[in-house]
Amino acid sequence: METTVYRYRLTFYKEESIRFTGHLDIHRAWERTFRRAGLPLAYRHGFNPRPRINIGSALPLGYTSCSEQMDFWLEEEMDTEAIARALNQAQAPGLPISEVMRIETKQPALQTQIQTAAYRVHIDDPPPIDEMQSAVETLMRASSLPRERRGKSYDLRPLIKKLQVKQSTDEIWLEMTLSASEGASGRPGEVLRAMGIDPTYARIQRTKLILTSV
Repeated sequence: METTVYRYRLTFYKEESIRFTGHLDIHRAWERTFRRAGLPLAYRHGFNPRPRINIGSALPLGYTSCSEQMDFWLEEEMDTEAIARALNQAQAPGLPISEVMRIETKQPALQTQIQTAAYRVHIDDPPPIDEMQSAVETLMRASSLPRERRGKSYDLRPLIKKLQVKQSTDEIWLEMTLSASEGASGRPGEVLRAMGIDPTYARIQRTKLILTSV
């Protein structure tokens, strides 16, 4: 007989203090947080049962985020505020929670729902704003941007959904929205290289994951 489980979605930050912590280590940190919180996590069956925790999209090393999403399954139904309180008391440093919500158990896997991702990019010692604006316009007018990743050719241009230069009184930054679906994912570093900017000198934050409606 199949055990009833309850599915929830967690939105959390990845802060500056842990931006060089890798995806697998983040996953392990959440496993430890759930254990410390004493929540009744459901486990996958098999030879080596693992907690049913599913982080939606691996964040590249060195990035921060205010919008990471993770699905998890509990063996007991719980109030979302009670879950958030328990996790906040046990949370790992650098991974604060912004929201917990209940979702339908039969929804598709989180990774398959993610369509695009938005980023905010600050560049150390950026070029003049007119040069950045010109580079953006050139990129967005291009019919194709042939590139190669891991020995395979691809076109970067259709992966760029939005690219804008923003300016305040004391800083300049880029905002970009890129495809993030399975098999068609754009990367901010690739966009910066196409603009003639070395991504080594950029601080990149993921600000939103945009999901398909279900």
